[in-house]
Amino acid sequence: MPNIKSAKKRVLVTEKKTAENKAIKSALKTQIKKFLAAVSAGDKAQAEKLYPETVSAIDSAVTKGILHKNNASNKKAKLAKKLASLAA
Repeated sequence: MPNIKSAKKRVLVTEKKTAENKAIKSALKTQIKKFLAAVSAGDKAQAEKLYPETVSAIDSAVTKGILHKNNASNKKAKLAKKLASLAA
């Protein structure tokens, strides 16, 4: 445990930010799993409804610095491909 006041504060701030990031990332993974479950079930209507919500969640994670923009772009492309394969 640090002795200097600023170092103590950094520890507290880091713990708080880590918890926030973990919650956002967990919610993002849950959203992606919901979309993938709809796709695997063959539920086109549900998948089309969940797709914009999932893309929005991914973009939000990028804005908050949790995902890299290229990683997000890759995820969105994969989801779009799965949605397109369901429509075909």
